[in-house]
Amino acid sequence: MARAARATPRAGPVESSRIHDVARVAGVSTATVSRALRGLDRVRPETRDRVLAAAAQLDYVPSPHAASLKSGKTRVIGVVVPFLTRWFFANLIDGADQVLRQHGYHLLVFNVGDRREQRTLVLDQQLLAKRVDGVLVLSADLDPAEVALLQSLRLPLVTVGLDLPSYDRVGIDDVAVGDVAMSHLLELGHRRIGYIGGNPAEDVHIATAVNRLAGVRAALGRAGIPDEDLCFQDGDWTVRGTIPVAERMLSGRRRPTAVLAASDEMAIAVLCAARARGLEVPGQLSVMGIDDHEMAFTHDLTTVRQQVREQGQAAATMLLAAFNGRGPGQRREMVLSTELVRRGSTAAIGRRGSRR
Repeated sequence: MARAARATPRAGPVESSRIHDVARVAGVSTATVSRALRGLDRVRPETRDRVLAAAAQLDYVPSPHAASLKSGKTRVIGVVVPFLTRWFFANLIDGADQVLRQHGYHLLVFNVGDRREQRTLVLDQQLLAKRVDGVLVLSADLDPAEVALLQSLRLPLVTVGLDLPSYDRVGIDDVAVGDVAMSHLLELGHRRIGYIGGNPAEDVHIATAVNRLAGVRAALGRAGIPDEDLCFQDGDWTVRGTIPVAERMLSGRRRPTAVLAASDEMAIAVLCAARARGLEVPGQLSVMGIDDHEMAFTHDLTTVRQQVREQGQAAATMLLAAFNGRGPGQRREMVLSTELVRRGSTAAIGRRGSRR
């Protein structure tokens, strides 16, 4: 006798039936199973452990789609970044993910691109609406259309490294960072100083480029050094892209005795260019960066350290708090500390441009 084909039940009844099985094995209600598996607070630890054990025993994995339909929450956070592969952004994302994953959230990353003339509107209403519970914007200066889109979603939003009015913000004081870095070189006696910063007209780091340059100029102003005495060049925040810039700066007739770069990666490019020209660092050229990149210590690079992963963690924590709701006028801003890290790439200048 032919065996009858087994009918495939619909996803809804299967999901409902299996969650009842987990509830029966754990000795709790289906509502408690749902709360425990979503990581909600209103479940005692011992109860959560029983539910997790029962779910593992039955190989039960809840449907994210079904959970979102029931709760109205997707448990997904949209993360907007200009780059995915660079050290700074990778550490921001990692810090945010550490916090969000502990609370049952996952990340959906939107890479909005590099230079503005190459940008397209990656953020899309259909892609974002009803797919994310909140948004993190990580050091990506957005076009007006992109800002308007995010505002239209009416979702909790936290920024890192830029300031969007009415939204919570995490970051560092980039003006103070530029000031501290330039002041260090001035205190060492340098007066003919090169500065490699970002180009506000082209790249997506507008706020960072503008603010760090403002700090540099503030330090020079206190020292009585006019802007025109600053040997200024635009870099692209990367090692490879900045090497030609550094080579031009070091080949001039009035070569600087010190170079400050707005990021450690650009400072490493200066070190490469100096080595190619046979310049002793710091004997003939002091070099300084900003960030304390993970490779900075391998180059003995003096820098201003910022807490990158911690900024991502703080932004994620702030976003989770925003889900609880706050009234108008309660915008929060967290400014993390920075620290001057003295290493061997800078030294006091002598009469012949060597160490004292």
